[in-house]
Amino acid sequence: MTAKARELKELGKSVIALSAGEPDFDTPENVKNAGIDAIRSGKTKYTPVPGIAPLLKVIQEKFECENNLHYEINQITTACGAKQILFNALFATLDPGDEVIIPAPCWVSYPDMVRLAGGSPVIISCSEADGFKLTPEAFEKHITPRTRWLMLNSPSNPTGAVYSAEELRALAEVLRNHSHVMVLADDIYEKLVYDEAKFATIAAVAPWVYDRTLTVNGVSKANAMTGWRLGYGAGPADLIKAMNTIQGQTASHTSSISQYAAVEAIGGDQSYLPGFIKQYEARRDLVVRKLNEAYGLRCTAPDGAFYVFASCEGLIGRRTPAGQIIRTDEDVAMFLLEDAGVAVVPGSGFLMSPYFRISYASSEAELTEGCDRIIAACQALVQEDAA
Repeated sequence: MTAKARELKELGKSVIALSAGEPDFDTPENVKNAGIDAIRSGKTKYTPVPGIAPLLKVIQEKFECENNLHYEINQITTACGAKQILFNALFATLDPGDEVIIPAPCWVSYPDMVRLAGGSPVIISCSEADGFKLTPEAFEKHITPRTRWLMLNSPSNPTGAVYSAEELRALAEVLRNHSHVMVLADDIYEKLVYDEAKFATIAAVAPWVYDRTLTVNGVSKANAMTGWRLGYGAGPADLIKAMNTIQGQTASHTSSISQYAAVEAIGGDQSYLPGFIKQYEARRDLVVRKLNEAYGLRCTAPDGAFYVFASCEGLIGRRTPAGQIIRTDEDVAMFLLEDAGVAVVPGSGFLMSPYFRISYASSEAELTEGCDRIIAACQALVQEDAA
């Protein structure tokens, strides 16, 4: 959808892209300066595969101080974004036929990563009534002798759902009887939580799964560093060693400049974060309020990340002004793009229909204009049916 929106923009059409999962904030000045200093001081050579020593140290301290998780240095690695950490872990552990449980809605890359690594994704649909979160009962039902991993993303992309400590412990209780199952905890949106929600990570709240959990994070979202490509993970030493072996024969390591910048992002001044969160919260409230004003749409306020996952079930079966019947959420997304000039992502991409995802990592002006266009487009469907 983002690519299609770009194409339409190049043709001169007014398009508001609310499809990309990328902060609109600039990388903070102290972090940029750390990267610039690395360039100027000649820190532009190859680094160790797991990452430079100062970066591994601040990651170790971050886990200890913020998450109450203790890792030795040989239990920590870095890569070209959290995405590569996830892929390396799957590639290091999966044999053909191994299964990976993925609660849906889920990030679009999860199932394909599993397939690329030779495994089989096992998708569990998590209903809106359950807050789009996996229940212990559903989890237990889908575990088999071939289950290798549970992939758990909280706060979630695309729904913004946040698992409480109690909910994570309940899922971990299921794992007491299944010692062959590991947990891949994708915590990339950790610091973007709102209202009364509190972030928790499973290895900290359920110590009995600590030694079979890979905890994944990065600087892309909270620190507005998507293009710097720096992710990190911590877990069992033998797993980290295998991941490093794979990375050593593929990417080698992420940019040395990004690593030095990440030392500052993780261990330096983060006084900008409360301001980011305050703006995200205001934007979230604006989008939720406006989408609930639109005919045929419905959504609730997410607890984390920077996405709203809206139901468009009320638009299915409607006829567009061009005479096309809307049959799927993909049709809804294309209608909004072509008729309203707003790019959203259909829920089918996240394995949950009929919904669509809006990213509110855009200015309030863009979000207001985009939502007003959506409201007008939905109203046009009502008028078309009435005619």
